[in-house]
Amino acid sequence: MNLGATLIKSRRSVRSFTDAPVDDEIVHEALECARLAPTAMNLQPWLFGAVRNKALLKQIAELTDHGRFIETAAVCFAIFGEKDAKYYLEDGCAATENLIICLQGYGLGTCWVAGDKKEYGEPVRKLLNVPEKYTLVSLIAGGFPKEITIPKKKHLDEVSFMDTWKEEEA
Repeated sequence: MNLGATLIKSRRSVRSFTDAPVDDEIVHEALECARLAPTAMNLQPWLFGAVRNKALLKQIAELTDHGRFIETAAVCFAIFGEKDAKYYLEDGCAATENLIICLQGYGLGTCWVAGDKKEYGEPVRKLLNVPEKYTLVSLIAGGFPKEITIPKKKHLDEVSFMDTWKEEEA
């Protein structure tokens, strides 16, 4: 198995973090990996933030509907896309996944919290003083895991096909 597959297969959503801080170098590398994500027509219609201020983390957590654990994270990355860019969501999601995989390589746990089309997207944008041309794509809580749970995943043959889907494959 190659390194990329190992990182992807070992990643789990983490919602419980230790109090250990995340080094500046790791935050920088994660942002760098997000920046290098594939993007339609190379438009790069994104803006990335890294929030470590505890008061801001608490405010973000309180704004979300399913991200209360953001308050306990060492860092929360906020991925924004330019509203007028046709593929801002796809580009922002590619950047989000790059960032998550980078953090996994450093042994950090993450949890992706939805942002696009969520009622709290605009309040988060305003809280972080992000220009109005951007919309929230995702929030990524990150830190050193306190615990990791391993959810059951469907088998590959339940969710894939070769060439064309056939009824007997279901």
